[in-house]
Amino acid sequence: MVRKRLAVLALSGLAVLGLAAVPAAAQAGEVRTGFGKGHDEPVIVGHRGAPGYRPEHTLASYELAYRQGVDWVDVDLVPTKDGQLVARHENEIGGTTDVAAHPEFAGRRTTKVIDGTSYTGWFTEDFTLAELKTLRAKERIPDLRPNNKIYDGRFQVVTYQEVLDLTRRLGRELRRELGTYPEVKHSTYFRKIGNPTEPKLVELIKRNGLNRKNAPVIVQSFEVANLKELNKQLKVRLVQLTSATGAPADFVESGDPRTYADLVTPAGLKEIAGYADSLGPEKNQVIGRDAAGNLGSPTSLVADAHKAGLPVVPYTFRNENNFLPLNFRSSANPAEWGNAFGEFEAFFKAGVDGVFADHPDTAIEAAG
Repeated sequence: MVRKRLAVLALSGLAVLGLAAVPAAAQAGEVRTGFGKGHDEPVIVGHRGAPGYRPEHTLASYELAYRQGVDWVDVDLVPTKDGQLVARHENEIGGTTDVAAHPEFAGRRTTKVIDGTSYTGWFTEDFTLAELKTLRAKERIPDLRPNNKIYDGRFQVVTYQEVLDLTRRLGRELRRELGTYPEVKHSTYFRKIGNPTEPKLVELIKRNGLNRKNAPVIVQSFEVANLKELNKQLKVRLVQLTSATGAPADFVESGDPRTYADLVTPAGLKEIAGYADSLGPEKNQVIGRDAAGNLGSPTSLVADAHKAGLPVVPYTFRNENNFLPLNFRSSANPAEWGNAFGEFEAFFKAGVDGVFADHPDTAIEAAG
Protein backbone atom coordinates (compact mmCIF):
# COMPACT_ATOMS: atom_id res chain seq x y z
CA MET A 1 0.00 0.00 0.00
CA VAL A 2 1.15 3.57 -0.77
CA ARG A 3 0.40 4.83 2.72
CA LYS A 4 2.32 2.05 4.46
CA ARG A 5 5.30 2.92 2.29
CA LEU A 6 4.90 6.57 3.31
CA ALA A 7 4.90 5.61 6.95
CA VAL A 8 8.03 3.50 6.56
CA LEU A 9 9.81 6.29 4.70
CA ALA A 10 8.78 8.89 7.25
CA LEU A 11 9.95 6.81 10.17
CA SER A 12 13.28 6.18 8.50
CA GLY A 13 13.77 9.87 7.77
CA LEU A 14 13.77 9.43 4.00
CA ALA A 15 12.00 11.61 1.44
CA VAL A 16 8.26 11.08 1.17
CA LEU A 17 6.51 10.75 -2.16
CA GLY A 18 3.13 12.31 -3.00
CA LEU A 19 -0.18 10.47 -3.24
CA ALA A 20 -2.34 9.88 -6.27
CA ALA A 21 -4.87 12.38 -7.58
CA VAL A 22 -8.28 12.63 -6.00
CA PRO A 23 -11.24 10.94 -7.71
CA ALA A 24 -14.61 12.67 -8.04
CA ALA A 25 -16.95 12.46 -5.07
CA ALA A 26 -19.51 9.69 -5.05
CA GLN A 27 -23.08 10.45 -6.08
CA ALA A 28 -25.84 10.71 -3.50
CA GLY A 29 -26.86 7.34 -2.14
CA GLU A 30 -23.35 5.92 -2.52
CA VAL A 31 -20.81 5.74 0.27
CA ARG A 32 -18.66 8.85 0.02
CA THR A 33 -15.38 7.09 0.67
CA GLY A 34 -11.95 8.61 0.12
CA PHE A 35 -12.67 11.85 1.98
CA GLY A 36 -11.39 13.77 -1.02
CA LYS A 37 -7.94 12.19 -0.81
CA GLY A 38 -8.13 9.31 -3.28
CA HIS A 39 -7.66 6.58 -0.67
CA ASP A 40 -8.74 3.11 -1.64
CA GLU A 41 -7.66 1.80 1.75
CA PRO A 42 -9.21 2.94 5.05
CA VAL A 43 -8.52 6.50 6.14
CA ILE A 44 -6.45 6.71 9.31
CA VAL A 45 -6.96 9.73 11.56
CA GLY A 46 -4.31 10.50 14.15
CA HIS A 47 -6.51 10.85 17.23
CA ARG A 48 -5.24 13.98 19.01
CA GLY A 49 -2.10 13.48 16.94
CA ALA A 50 -0.05 10.48 18.04
CA PRO A 51 -0.73 10.47 21.81
CA GLY A 52 0.52 6.94 22.19
CA TYR A 53 3.99 8.49 21.85
CA ARG A 54 3.72 12.20 22.78
CA PRO A 55 1.40 14.19 25.07
CA GLU A 56 -1.88 14.72 23.23
CA HIS A 57 -2.83 17.87 21.33
CA THR A 58 0.71 19.20 21.13
CA LEU A 59 2.52 20.18 17.96
CA ALA A 60 4.92 17.31 18.65
CA SER A 61 2.02 14.85 18.73
CA TYR A 62 0.52 16.17 15.50
CA GLU A 63 3.85 16.27 13.70
CA LEU A 64 4.69 12.71 14.66
CA ALA A 65 1.33 11.50 13.39
CA TYR A 66 1.89 13.15 10.01
CA ARG A 67 5.43 11.82 9.79
CA GLN A 68 4.16 8.31 10.59
CA GLY A 69 2.06 8.58 7.43
CA VAL A 70 -1.46 9.80 8.24
CA ASP A 71 -3.07 12.53 6.17
CA TRP A 72 -5.46 13.63 8.93
CA VAL A 73 -5.20 14.57 12.60
CA ASP A 74 -8.03 15.09 15.08
CA VAL A 75 -7.99 18.48 16.83
CA ASP A 76 -10.37 19.08 19.75
CA LEU A 77 -11.15 22.78 20.11
CA VAL A 78 -12.12 24.86 23.14
CA PRO A 79 -12.14 28.67 23.48
CA THR A 80 -10.05 30.93 25.68
CA LYS A 81 -11.31 33.92 27.68
CA ASP A 82 -10.20 36.23 24.88
CA GLY A 83 -11.84 34.26 22.09
CA GLN A 84 -9.01 32.12 20.73
CA LEU A 85 -9.43 28.43 19.89
CA VAL A 86 -6.91 26.09 21.50
CA ALA A 87 -6.34 22.37 21.11
CA ARG A 88 -7.36 20.54 24.30
CA HIS A 89 -9.52 17.45 24.67
CA GLU A 90 -11.46 19.20 27.42
CA ASN A 91 -11.71 22.78 28.62
CA GLU A 92 -10.66 21.46 32.06
CA ILE A 93 -6.87 21.48 31.86
CA GLY A 94 -5.76 20.21 35.26
CA GLY A 95 -5.03 16.77 33.87
CA THR A 96 -3.22 17.82 30.70
CA THR A 97 -1.11 20.81 31.79
CA ASP A 98 1.03 21.90 34.73
CA VAL A 99 -1.47 24.60 35.76
CA ALA A 100 -1.64 23.18 39.31
CA ALA A 101 2.05 24.04 39.74
CA HIS A 102 1.42 27.73 38.98
CA PRO A 103 0.57 29.52 42.25
CA GLU A 104 -0.53 32.61 40.32
CA PHE A 105 -3.49 30.60 39.02
CA ALA A 106 -4.45 28.82 42.24
CA GLY A 107 -7.45 31.09 42.71
CA ARG A 108 -8.95 30.07 39.39
CA ARG A 109 -9.56 26.50 40.47
CA THR A 110 -13.32 26.06 40.49
CA THR A 111 -16.18 23.65 39.91
CA LYS A 112 -18.42 23.77 36.85
CA VAL A 113 -21.22 21.65 35.44
CA ILE A 114 -20.62 20.86 31.77
CA ASP A 115 -23.12 18.81 29.81
CA GLY A 116 -24.64 17.60 33.06
CA THR A 117 -21.38 16.50 34.68
CA SER A 118 -19.58 18.32 37.49
CA TYR A 119 -15.85 19.03 37.04
CA THR A 120 -13.39 20.65 39.42
CA GLY A 121 -10.21 22.18 38.09
CA TRP A 122 -9.02 24.95 35.78
CA PHE A 123 -10.86 25.85 32.58
CA THR A 124 -9.61 27.38 29.34
CA GLU A 125 -12.45 29.92 29.20
CA ASP A 126 -11.05 31.50 32.40
CA PHE A 127 -7.61 32.12 30.87
CA THR A 128 -6.36 34.39 28.12
CA LEU A 129 -4.24 32.82 25.42
CA ALA A 130 -1.18 34.60 26.79
CA GLU A 131 -1.79 33.03 30.19
CA LEU A 132 -2.28 29.56 28.70
CA LYS A 133 1.00 29.97 26.85
CA THR A 134 2.80 30.11 30.21
CA LEU A 135 1.64 26.54 30.91
CA ARG A 136 3.17 23.34 29.62
CA ALA A 137 1.48 20.14 28.51
CA LYS A 138 1.83 16.85 30.33
CA GLU A 139 0.80 13.24 29.73
CA ARG A 140 -2.89 12.72 30.52
CA ILE A 141 -2.69 9.00 31.42
CA PRO A 142 0.84 8.51 32.83
CA ASP A 143 0.04 5.16 34.45
CA LEU A 144 -0.74 3.71 31.03
CA ARG A 145 1.84 5.70 29.07
CA PRO A 146 4.79 6.14 31.44
CA ASN A 147 7.26 6.64 28.60
CA ASN A 148 5.44 9.82 27.58
CA LYS A 149 6.19 11.42 30.94
CA ILE A 150 9.68 12.23 29.70
CA TYR A 151 8.04 14.92 27.53
CA ASP A 152 6.12 16.57 30.38
CA GLY A 153 6.85 20.30 30.43
CA ARG A 154 8.35 20.49 26.95
CA PHE A 155 5.36 21.60 24.86
CA GLN A 156 2.94 24.51 24.93
CA VAL A 157 -0.83 24.65 24.64
CA VAL A 158 -1.36 25.45 20.96
CA THR A 159 -4.00 27.30 18.95
CA TYR A 160 -5.86 25.80 16.04
CA GLN A 161 -4.11 28.35 13.84
CA GLU A 162 -0.75 26.95 14.92
CA VAL A 163 -1.94 23.44 14.03
CA LEU A 164 -3.04 24.67 10.60
CA ASP A 165 0.33 26.36 10.09
CA LEU A 166 2.15 23.14 11.03
CA THR A 167 -0.09 21.15 8.70
CA ARG A 168 0.68 23.40 5.73
CA ARG A 169 4.41 23.42 6.46
CA LEU A 170 4.65 19.65 6.78
CA GLY A 171 2.45 19.19 3.72
CA ARG A 172 5.02 21.08 1.68
CA GLU A 173 7.90 19.15 3.20
CA LEU A 174 6.26 15.72 2.86
CA ARG A 175 4.82 16.60 -0.56
CA ARG A 176 1.26 15.53 0.14
CA GLU A 177 -1.92 17.26 1.23
CA LEU A 178 -2.48 17.06 4.98
CA GLY A 179 -5.67 17.93 6.81
CA THR A 180 -7.33 18.38 10.17
CA TYR A 181 -10.53 17.10 11.80
CA PRO A 182 -11.45 19.97 14.17
CA GLU A 183 -14.02 18.96 16.79
CA VAL A 184 -16.35 21.50 18.38
CA LYS A 185 -16.35 20.54 22.06
CA HIS A 186 -19.32 21.25 24.36
CA SER A 187 -21.14 23.49 21.89
CA THR A 188 -24.23 24.07 24.05
CA TYR A 189 -22.17 24.85 27.16
CA PHE A 190 -19.99 27.45 25.46
CA ARG A 191 -22.97 29.05 23.73
CA LYS A 192 -24.77 29.37 27.08
CA ILE A 193 -21.81 31.16 28.72
CA GLY A 194 -21.55 33.57 25.79
CA ASN A 195 -18.31 32.19 24.34
CA PRO A 196 -19.44 30.04 21.38
CA THR A 197 -16.89 28.06 19.41
CA GLU A 198 -18.59 27.92 16.02
CA PRO A 199 -18.22 31.57 14.90
CA LYS A 200 -14.54 31.46 15.75
CA LEU A 201 -14.06 28.20 13.82
CA VAL A 202 -15.95 29.50 10.78
CA GLU A 203 -13.78 32.62 10.78
CA LEU A 204 -10.57 30.59 10.99
CA ILE A 205 -11.63 28.25 8.20
CA LYS A 206 -12.48 31.17 5.93
CA ARG A 207 -9.37 33.16 6.87
CA ASN A 208 -7.18 30.19 5.93
CA GLY A 209 -8.85 29.73 2.56
CA LEU A 210 -10.36 26.38 3.54
CA ASN A 211 -14.06 27.05 3.01
CA ARG A 212 -14.45 24.94 -0.08
CA LYS A 213 -15.70 21.52 -1.02
CA ASN A 214 -13.17 18.75 -0.32
CA ALA A 215 -10.87 21.16 1.54
CA PRO A 216 -8.44 19.43 3.93
CA VAL A 217 -10.65 20.17 6.93
CA ILE A 218 -13.55 18.09 8.26
CA VAL A 219 -15.57 19.47 11.20
CA GLN A 220 -16.90 17.15 13.91
CA SER A 221 -19.36 17.41 16.76
CA PHE A 222 -21.26 15.20 19.19
CA GLU A 223 -24.13 17.68 19.01
CA VAL A 224 -26.60 18.06 16.16
CA ALA A 225 -28.00 21.59 15.99
CA ASN A 226 -24.58 23.15 15.54
CA LEU A 227 -23.72 20.80 12.68
CA LYS A 228 -26.98 21.66 10.94
CA GLU A 229 -26.16 25.34 11.28
CA LEU A 230 -22.56 24.84 10.16
CA ASN A 231 -23.86 22.99 7.12
CA LYS A 232 -25.48 26.29 6.07
CA GLN A 233 -22.38 28.37 6.77
CA LEU A 234 -19.55 26.18 5.48
CA LYS A 235 -18.76 24.21 2.35
CA VAL A 236 -16.42 21.81 4.16
CA ARG A 237 -17.41 18.30 5.17
CA LEU A 238 -19.01 17.52 8.50
CA VAL A 239 -18.95 14.48 10.79
CA GLN A 240 -21.70 13.49 13.20
CA LEU A 241 -20.06 11.89 16.21
CA THR A 242 -22.07 9.46 18.33
CA SER A 243 -21.58 7.60 21.59
CA ALA A 244 -22.61 4.14 22.74
CA THR A 245 -24.49 5.76 25.63
CA GLY A 246 -26.30 8.98 26.37
CA ALA A 247 -27.65 11.71 24.13
CA PRO A 248 -26.41 14.87 22.39
CA ALA A 249 -26.15 17.75 24.87
CA ASP A 250 -28.30 19.99 22.70
CA PHE A 251 -31.05 17.36 22.68
CA VAL A 252 -30.95 17.22 26.48
CA GLU A 253 -30.97 21.02 26.71
CA SER A 254 -33.97 21.38 24.37
CA GLY A 255 -35.94 18.47 25.81
CA ASP A 256 -35.59 16.32 22.72
CA PRO A 257 -35.99 12.74 24.03
CA ARG A 258 -33.83 11.13 21.36
CA THR A 259 -30.53 9.48 22.24
CA TYR A 260 -27.42 8.51 20.30
CA ALA A 261 -29.03 5.10 19.85
CA ASP A 262 -31.85 6.82 17.96
CA LEU A 263 -29.36 8.64 15.74
CA VAL A 264 -27.85 5.38 14.48
CA THR A 265 -31.16 3.77 13.45
CA PRO A 266 -31.85 3.73 9.69
CA ALA A 267 -34.20 6.72 10.14
CA GLY A 268 -31.64 8.60 12.23
CA LEU A 269 -28.86 7.93 9.74
CA LYS A 270 -31.03 9.19 6.91
CA GLU A 271 -31.50 12.44 8.82
CA ILE A 272 -27.74 12.71 9.48
CA ALA A 273 -27.04 12.28 5.76
CA GLY A 274 -29.06 15.44 5.18
CA TYR A 275 -26.54 17.68 6.96
CA ALA A 276 -23.33 15.66 7.50
CA ASP A 277 -20.97 13.74 5.26
CA SER A 278 -19.86 10.88 7.48
CA LEU A 279 -20.45 9.15 10.79
CA GLY A 280 -17.96 8.92 13.67
CA PRO A 281 -19.39 6.34 16.08
CA GLU A 282 -17.90 4.96 19.26
CA LYS A 283 -16.36 1.66 18.16
CA ASN A 284 -18.61 -0.36 20.48
CA GLN A 285 -21.51 0.73 18.30
CA VAL A 286 -19.89 -1.09 15.38
CA ILE A 287 -18.80 -4.20 17.27
CA GLY A 288 -19.88 -4.56 20.87
CA ARG A 289 -18.39 -6.62 23.67
CA ASP A 290 -19.95 -9.49 25.56
CA ALA A 291 -20.49 -9.59 29.32
CA ALA A 292 -16.93 -10.82 29.86
CA GLY A 293 -15.44 -8.02 27.77
CA ASN A 294 -14.61 -10.08 24.68
CA LEU A 295 -15.19 -8.61 21.23
CA GLY A 296 -18.56 -9.72 19.90
CA SER A 297 -20.15 -9.72 16.46
CA PRO A 298 -20.69 -6.67 14.22
CA THR A 299 -23.94 -4.78 14.45
CA SER A 300 -25.79 -3.58 11.35
CA LEU A 301 -24.48 -0.02 11.80
CA VAL A 302 -21.93 -0.06 8.97
CA ALA A 303 -24.40 -1.50 6.48
CA ASP A 304 -27.14 0.88 7.61
CA ALA A 305 -24.84 3.92 7.39
CA HIS A 306 -23.56 2.89 3.98
CA LYS A 307 -27.14 2.54 2.78
CA ALA A 308 -27.64 6.16 3.85
CA GLY A 309 -24.48 7.19 1.97
CA LEU A 310 -22.38 7.76 5.08
CA PRO A 311 -18.80 6.48 5.52
CA VAL A 312 -18.12 5.11 9.00
CA VAL A 313 -14.93 6.08 10.87
CA PRO A 314 -15.14 4.85 14.49
CA TYR A 315 -13.09 5.94 17.51
CA THR A 316 -10.84 5.26 19.42
CA PHE A 317 -8.28 2.52 18.76
CA ARG A 318 -5.40 2.19 21.20
CA ASN A 319 -2.67 -0.41 21.65
CA GLU A 320 -2.72 -0.74 25.43
CA ASN A 321 -4.42 -3.74 27.05
CA ASN A 322 -6.54 -1.37 29.12
CA PHE A 323 -8.46 -0.33 26.00
CA LEU A 324 -8.55 -3.64 24.13
CA PRO A 325 -11.26 -6.31 24.27
CA LEU A 326 -10.39 -9.04 26.77
CA ASN A 327 -9.68 -11.60 24.06
CA PHE A 328 -7.06 -9.32 22.49
CA ARG A 329 -5.11 -8.50 25.64
CA SER A 330 -1.57 -9.81 26.04
CA SER A 331 -1.45 -9.86 29.85
CA ALA A 332 -3.03 -8.46 32.99
CA ASN A 333 -0.77 -5.40 32.75
CA PRO A 334 -3.06 -2.59 31.53
CA ALA A 335 -0.18 -0.54 30.11
CA GLU A 336 1.31 -3.38 28.07
CA TRP A 337 0.44 -3.50 24.40
CA GLY A 338 -1.91 -6.25 23.31
CA ASN A 339 -3.09 -7.65 19.99
CA ALA A 340 -4.17 -4.35 18.46
CA PHE A 341 -3.80 -5.85 15.00
CA GLY A 342 -6.47 -8.43 15.83
CA GLU A 343 -8.91 -5.69 16.82
CA PHE A 344 -8.18 -3.67 13.68
CA GLU A 345 -8.68 -6.76 11.53
CA ALA A 346 -12.11 -7.35 13.03
CA PHE A 347 -13.23 -3.79 12.38
CA PHE A 348 -11.84 -3.60 8.85
CA LYS A 349 -13.57 -6.89 8.12
CA ALA A 350 -16.79 -5.32 9.43
CA GLY A 351 -16.46 -2.72 6.67
CA VAL A 352 -15.45 0.48 8.45
CA ASP A 353 -14.06 3.17 6.17
CA GLY A 354 -11.37 4.29 8.57
CA VAL A 355 -10.40 4.63 12.22
CA PHE A 356 -9.29 7.17 14.80
CA ALA A 357 -6.10 5.83 16.37
CA ASP A 358 -3.77 6.89 19.20
CA HIS A 359 -0.94 4.92 17.58
CA PRO A 360 -1.18 5.94 13.91
CA ASP A 361 1.71 3.77 12.74
CA THR A 362 0.02 0.64 14.09
CA ALA A 363 -3.25 1.57 12.37
CA ILE A 364 -1.44 2.20 9.09
CA GLU A 365 0.29 -1.16 9.29
CA ALA A 366 -3.03 -2.85 10.05
CA ALA A 367 -4.79 -1.13 7.16
CA GLY A 368 -2.07 -2.18 4.75
